[in-house]
Amino acid sequence: MSRFASASLCLLLAMAIVSCSTPEEKSRASASEYFTSSATGIKTGGIQIIPIQTPKGEFKVWTKCFGNNARTKVLLLHGGPGATHEYWECMESFFPEEGIEFIYYDQLGSAYSDQPKDNDLWVTERFVDELEQVRTALGLNKDNFFLLGHSWGGILAIEYALKYQNNLKGLIISNMMSSAPDYGRYADEVLSKQMDPAVLKQIRVMEAKGDFGNPKYMELLMTHYYVQHILRLPIEQWPDPVVRAFNKINQDVYVLMQGPSEFGIAGRLAEWDRSKDLPKITVPTLVVGAQYDTMDPEHMKWMASQVEHGSYLYCSNGSHMCMYDDQETYMQGLIKFIKSVDAGNETVQFP
Repeated sequence: MSRFASASLCLLLAMAIVSCSTPEEKSRASASEYFTSSATGIKTGGIQIIPIQTPKGEFKVWTKCFGNNARTKVLLLHGGPGATHEYWECMESFFPEEGIEFIYYDQLGSAYSDQPKDNDLWVTERFVDELEQVRTALGLNKDNFFLLGHSWGGILAIEYALKYQNNLKGLIISNMMSSAPDYGRYADEVLSKQMDPAVLKQIRVMEAKGDFGNPKYMELLMTHYYVQHILRLPIEQWPDPVVRAFNKINQDVYVLMQGPSEFGIAGRLAEWDRSKDLPKITVPTLVVGAQYDTMDPEHMKWMASQVEHGSYLYCSNGSHMCMYDDQETYMQGLIKFIKSVDAGNETVQFP
């Protein structure tokens, strides 16, 4: 046999071996690539501290990249404002096996990022500018950048898209209405009426007095509202990532912008409303709503019809934290949307 024939036979055998590889073997190869670090120098587990320029000087924010995927990178925006990335840790149980790269990010004022005390910093426009600086530092662009914002993070995601959507591959608005006044009305006119009248009366009395520091106020809300509409599990069963995130909320930022609790909205965000601007969003957009959410699921379904390329994911068993209490629906929906957009589709149909 000639050397040429021998080489050709070896090549054909190699191709046959590859073609006969099982899906699991191909998956393992992909996983190996996914977890191979591209960092140079001292490796820090994907952590990158990013300097942020603000009108009040330079501060630093904390990010952590998990996995590698040149086409699909999901930046996670936590809620609050002033909560932490930690409740997103559930992503580690779902995204890696799908090869989806994701990035934790503590916004300025949260957890591992700097926590300056200047109240002038806690305005939506400055958070949008911060997010754009984070995007640039991480090398995210329209070819790979999915932005997922939950709760307050959904407000931030909408505002970012309205200003910088040319940088986005896809947008996900999770558990956030496009109008804070409508959110407040839903709490007052729908959810409050589902509460025990005697309990509601106690809560309203304390609110009227501004007695938000009274331990009884949050105790009543946790027992009669949060376990119904924030996370539908007994408090003692709340997952550790959620507990850690709640325990670290920066109350200065949270109360100033949101108000004293999730029972409606009363802070600087109280008049925020982008419902009329939704048609300006032209990138593929997924809106996630849940049956027992603090946010009206019908409003969020309507939002998906207002953006140019909208899809709606409904979590029938979920509440505000439906990434935990309707987890399979939520995660499978996110993955389907991300992969569909990556394949070139603009909308996705869900059952």
